[in-house]
Amino acid sequence: MAGPVTPDGDGARLAVRVTPRARRSMVAGLVADADGKPWLAVRLAAPPVDGAANMALVAFLSELAGIPRSAVTIASGEASRRKIVRLVGISARELSRRLETGSA
Repeated sequence: MAGPVTPDGDGARLAVRVTPRARRSMVAGLVADADGKPWLAVRLAAPPVDGAANMALVAFLSELAGIPRSAVTIASGEASRRKIVRLVGISARELSRRLETGSA
């Protein structure tokens, strides 16, 4: 299975499946959809109310990737559990490495 990270110009795109209202925010591993497409499973402590989960996802991924929050945007799926997130200023290879090690 290919990874959830793909190159995108001056950054990377990340396919994420979000589970809100978790005990704590964390990467929960990889999951695949019915077509076999991989998604990074992320559990967030924030509820899916008034954009709180989206803001928490942006903050969580920016910290994990070691880039500013302004460099992380939700490209698609704002109202869905499945989202495509764009991260500027980090290569797909470096983002994959940081996701594997869990540190910036």
